[in-house]
Amino acid sequence: MTSGESPPRQTEFVIQTSGAALYDFTTEVTRWVRGGVDRNGLLTLFVRHTSCSLLIQENADPEVQGDLAAFFRRLAPPSTDPSMAYLRHTYEGPDDMPAHIKAAMLPVCLSIPVADGRPVLGTWQGIYLFEHRDAPHRRRVAAHLS
Repeated sequence: MTSGESPPRQTEFVIQTSGAALYDFTTEVTRWVRGGVDRNGLLTLFVRHTSCSLLIQENADPEVQGDLAAFFRRLAPPSTDPSMAYLRHTYEGPDDMPAHIKAAMLPVCLSIPVADGRPVLGTWQGIYLFEHRDAPHRRRVAAHLS
């Protein structure tokens, strides 16, 4: 670290989900980034679970989130669907292994530039936790700003 640089900052965002869907937490991230002395840097977000993921996605039209959720439900339906009869990991519920498949296909970590104390996002971009399980969960997203 050179003179005048701020040390890295870390926090954790807790996101309460109510089932499979996309949960926008852009406002919370932006508020935390603005609250520091860091004006420029790189924000890393990492979800600490194996059955959800992180996305940067359009935040203007909620149909986008609904369509994404519907697409991934069709791509990896519950293990009770005949097309998923090959699954062996089913004891945690019919949505568990499909949730792991979705999380394996989607990012669990995001890197977002920070400039002038704000995440550098496009006009219609939001930061989402994509919950893949049907039951409510408390999801934890680690944040590191350097």
